[in-house]
Amino acid sequence: MPTISWRVDLGDPRLAQAVAALAADLAEAGWADAGWHGGEPLGDVVALWADRPQADAHHLLARPARPLLLGGPTLALADSDGVLAEAAGLLVGRLTPAHDVRVRAAPGSALAVRLLDHTHAGTAHLGDHTHLHDRVLLVDKLSDDVEPLLLAHVGLQAQPVATWRASTGVLTWTLGGTDRSVASRASRRLLLLALQHALGLPPARPARVGLLGYGAIGHEHSRAVQSVNGLELRAVCDTDPDRLAAGTAYAPGARGHARAQDLVDDEDVDLVVVSTPPASHASWALQLLAAGKHVVVEKPFAITTTEADEVLALADEKGLLVCVYQNRRFDPDYLALRRAIGAGRIGTPFQVEAFIGGYAHPCNLWHSDEAVSGGAFYDWGAHVLDQVLDLVPTPVAHVTATTHKRRWHDVTNADHSRVSLRFSDGAEAEFVYSDLAAALKPRWYVLGTDGAIVGQWRIEKVVSRNDIGVLSEDVLAPADSPALLQLHSPDGSVTQLATPSGPLYPFHSELADRLQLGLAMTVTAAQSRRVLAVLEAARDSAARGGLVVVPR
Repeated sequence: MPTISWRVDLGDPRLAQAVAALAADLAEAGWADAGWHGGEPLGDVVALWADRPQADAHHLLARPARPLLLGGPTLALADSDGVLAEAAGLLVGRLTPAHDVRVRAAPGSALAVRLLDHTHAGTAHLGDHTHLHDRVLLVDKLSDDVEPLLLAHVGLQAQPVATWRASTGVLTWTLGGTDRSVASRASRRLLLLALQHALGLPPARPARVGLLGYGAIGHEHSRAVQSVNGLELRAVCDTDPDRLAAGTAYAPGARGHARAQDLVDDEDVDLVVVSTPPASHASWALQLLAAGKHVVVEKPFAITTTEADEVLALADEKGLLVCVYQNRRFDPDYLALRRAIGAGRIGTPFQVEAFIGGYAHPCNLWHSDEAVSGGAFYDWGAHVLDQVLDLVPTPVAHVTATTHKRRWHDVTNADHSRVSLRFSDGAEAEFVYSDLAAALKPRWYVLGTDGAIVGQWRIEKVVSRNDIGVLSEDVLAPADSPALLQLHSPDGSVTQLATPSGPLYPFHSELADRLQLGLAMTVTAAQSRRVLAVLEAARDSAARGGLVVVPR
């Protein structure tokens, strides 16, 4: 991979911190910081991010074979004699205030080509545009040999916010003038694509995806893979002829496999999504990794941490990606809760309680068979404890858990389960899952040193008519609707928190970015392994009557 020599000379400490984090993230993506020696940059690219004049700007321009990236406010604030703007081929004007900027690829540009999904013409990975909170440097004129890469409208005028001039080797990136913009994942993705173009690197080939198992989650994965640039659905596999027919009908371009081994051996597949019952996750992941394929497994990761460690070790040995589809990490109510806690709105959280359930017979599928699913802790706990552990990143000191079997004797899962966590810093958390809860607890109950957040259930209905025109109401389970979050302040005031929906297919978009650009994912296998360790400890504690267990 190419290397970068960074020069960051910023008076704004928050922006400087954000650019340092950007450099670290790009290094993790393979673009290592090559540094400087004797005042000479050693990287394949020189990145200058500055808001004060640079005395040696001429020196930085002396090597056109090595692209010079001018980031953020550099052209506006660090180019007092105009030498950088001249090399970039731009006549620049004023900076706008920071505002919501809609960024689009310039029509016909190399970046537009890289953004387009060739298998579904007109579908872009970031949609028609992406939003950034940034300032825009107004450009009055471009030299004829300057290639606009990205545009943002100010009034009725399209302004180039990223340009490339091959004759001088200058790549401008006038985005990145605010810490929020620099920290944006979408911004980082666009920047990497621009750097690839400047270095003449070919676009990465889309990852060819196969689906192993086409149950209830099948359409969700199929739709996401077919919608996200950088992923191509090539194969669907299921031993049930009806499910296989449904999978191939929904993805006409994908081949169907009736035997799992045929998908393992399929050389036209780079990555496989394993949607089989949990007890088989580790076995299939090991076989697929051994065959040289990246792997995404449904949650939970596996049944035991020993299995998960075998998978992680083989993935590391093979240099392949393995991760878990923790889709609830992107629930609107959870994202709003995480955002509020991260902003310090309740101080330091020390008590986190989560609840899922109701009073109803458990489903009759494998989810309710403890030998296959791992039990009730594993079924819903794989979702909710992942959220809890993401909120509280400190090590788990110990776990206690109890279960009740009181009513639903035709299934092997417990009817009511409770797991409590004690963290190394003294914080505590509890998760309850119940099929015997005639009265619901709040979805979230989080206490902090400066306030609290409570997530109240929503009971929603889908209203329609049946075939003869009579009213038909489908009442959704509480867990099928995002909770309503209330922020409680010490003065007694209560504020309703917004829970806007996030982007479409966030997990699969991150998956494509990881495979094509090397960008780190929000969800990692190490995090899912931590969740599994708590699930395993909870299962052990409940079997021993609620004794304290330290997660492995």
